[in-house]
Amino acid sequence: MTVRVGFYGAGFISRFHVASLEASRVDNVIAAVHDPDAARAAAFVAEHGGVAAGEDELLGLVDAVYVTAWTSEHPRLVEEAAAAGVAVFCEKPVAIDAATVERMVAAVEAAGVVNQVGLVLRFLPSFRWVRHLLHDRRAGRVLAVVYRDDQYIPDQGIYASTWRTDAARAGRGTLLEHSIHDVDILQWLLGPVTSLSAATREVHGHEQIEDVAVARLDFACGAVATLTSVWHDVLERPSLRRVEVFCERLFVALEGDFTGPVRWQLTGEDERVLDGRDLAVAVAEAGDTATVNAATAFLTAVRDGTGASPSIADALPAHRVVDAIYSSAQAGGAVVAPG
Repeated sequence: MTVRVGFYGAGFISRFHVASLEASRVDNVIAAVHDPDAARAAAFVAEHGGVAAGEDELLGLVDAVYVTAWTSEHPRLVEEAAAAGVAVFCEKPVAIDAATVERMVAAVEAAGVVNQVGLVLRFLPSFRWVRHLLHDRRAGRVLAVVYRDDQYIPDQGIYASTWRTDAARAGRGTLLEHSIHDVDILQWLLGPVTSLSAATREVHGHEQIEDVAVARLDFACGAVATLTSVWHDVLERPSLRRVEVFCERLFVALEGDFTGPVRWQLTGEDERVLDGRDLAVAVAEAGDTATVNAATAFLTAVRDGTGASPSIADALPAHRVVDAIYSSAQAGGAVVAPG
């Protein structure tokens, strides 16, 4: 079976997914694209194939659709795809708040369609290796995590976003738009957040678009983490992360999320380092077979009629934590629990 793929949105992130589709091991073809900007849709078709289609027309031409429009459009487009019985991959953030995500979960589950979200850090060998290290019994309990995510504000440079500084379309700023990845990864590594406190700032002058968010997160496992998310104007830093994990008998540092390096040291041992291809090899040799292209995971589920991961339901806990961070910041840093 060749999976026919469509796109709602022909902007920057759609091209990231096209590259993933091209690298996928599952046969696929781009069949259609819809974008409110007709010129952008035409340019997408000229480069990647398929046809420029109307919003409703597209759903009759594809087996699966990528929703890569601005955030406030995600719920409507996901629900339309689900109603048409079309598998759907929704970019992150799924929606502007957790209550809307809950409605979307209900829609895709009622329709029984394959659904996946763009929380792609889960697929990276770097983060999977960190998870492998934390599961080593020699590490002991996780004590604390220091997590920093910085990126230049994406209305410029390679992103050239026309909507990420518009709260009506983006919802909020760096925390929701960018660090939903980080909140998801922290809970994927450590389990659920039980309480938190936070502060945010709006330095660039875009109303309700925070460019600084700092949170302290307490986890059910007993660990505590700090998350710092920043949008700045250093154009030489498009998107960079640094994560430090302190366990009873293990220290881990991840730099440059996609390819590492990951450095770690266990009690009584020398520091070790892996990066690039060596990380992927180490993860595979450790028996972790899930470090595949996110598109391969999605297309396999579409082809075989199986569940995809992470699903929209899997994204809901991160959205609840993000909502709670905003609530804490609005309340002057009060300690709150995710809903």
